[in-house]
Amino acid sequence: MNYQNSLAFAQQLDKEDPLQHVRKEFHVPKDTHGNDWLYFTGNSLGLQPKQTQQYIQQELDDWAKYGVEGHFEAQNPWLPYHEFLTKTMAEIVGAKPLEVVVMNTLTTNLHLLMVSFYQPTKKKYKIVIESDAFPSDRYAVQSQLQFHGFDAKEGLIEWRPREGEELLRMEDLETILEEQGDEIALLLIGGVNYYTGQYLDIKRIAEIGHAKNCIVGIDLAHGAGNIQPDLHNSGVDFAAWCTYKYLNSGPGSLSGLFVHEKHAYNKELPRFAGWWNHNKETRFNMRQPFDVMAGAEGWQLSNPPILSMAAIRSSLDMFAKVGMTALREKSEKLTGYFEYLINQIATDRIKIITPSNPKERGCQLSIQVQNADKSLHEKLMEQHVITDWREPDVIRCAPVPMYNSFEDVFRMVEILKTLV
Repeated sequence: MNYQNSLAFAQQLDKEDPLQHVRKEFHVPKDTHGNDWLYFTGNSLGLQPKQTQQYIQQELDDWAKYGVEGHFEAQNPWLPYHEFLTKTMAEIVGAKPLEVVVMNTLTTNLHLLMVSFYQPTKKKYKIVIESDAFPSDRYAVQSQLQFHGFDAKEGLIEWRPREGEELLRMEDLETILEEQGDEIALLLIGGVNYYTGQYLDIKRIAEIGHAKNCIVGIDLAHGAGNIQPDLHNSGVDFAAWCTYKYLNSGPGSLSGLFVHEKHAYNKELPRFAGWWNHNKETRFNMRQPFDVMAGAEGWQLSNPPILSMAAIRSSLDMFAKVGMTALREKSEKLTGYFEYLINQIATDRIKIITPSNPKERGCQLSIQVQNADKSLHEKLMEQHVITDWREPDVIRCAPVPMYNSFEDVFRMVEILKTLV
């Protein structure tokens, strides 16, 4: 597209946007004068859909009306409530319903999955992560190594960008596996890197890992609701993601979990157990021996928190209406325009470290500003531009296609221009 650096052009793009009406379905924070903030932190916490309050209120009303009988008599019965989320969540991440469940929180789910899929031996015990993986992932795998009696430093292999570069190269991961694959038990890689916004080739990662008989897991915290990971066809063994970023389910909300169909009926996999991953047909007989359910539901432990799931259901209903294909199309246009405007700023201080190829990124652009510190972020905040600062000099900005506009992007860049 031949972009233009003008407010009129941005407003014209918004008029032509088939998803422009969706913004009205979200609560956008406002300043003291009633003007919308320029909100670019959907990669940390998505905005609240206006209908979410109604979804939660329905469950509060049914709790008041029915008490414990709400498990059966509520408008949306609580006993099977998690099943209401499965189909749409599976569509968002490109999985079969059998392969997906919503439960717990992200790092908890990663640990539960590693109970099953990280089975180290004295020779084959190492774990590969990105060098700039999200800290929670690093802490999780380090603690898993230590729990199994290994030295966390020796057992952790970091896939690093080359010197002077910001992005990861797939050939460097291939080299790691060629040289150390016989010692590597698990690859746990972020599908979209939280810092750079790089969208990695998940299918290729699975192929590289499986060629050396390694298990491959993916953290999709920054991918679910953002990119289309096509998890089933990718062949990865497992994945997990939070729902409070691009899936707009509210602070600290539940996590999604994927286990590939090839593992669905393997009852011999080691796992922690609770009554909610016991066969639902005999679960309430209470005195039955443990009989694990097939598929991703076989990793549940406890009955689901309905109020959190109501917020997720609200969001997923919106995703079902809009569709990931339409969201990705707008996302590529939105970040394309954003990138164009950033590159129009007449300064050598600014560099976008996110891949320029739209197929290698989601909706986040990470903007590196030389000789900047957090005061730049604070100055943006003073003008109600809500971005995310990452040390030492990067502003992470996510124009989310569900609710951000082309005018948002134009106005944000105009403010940034005056500050640098």
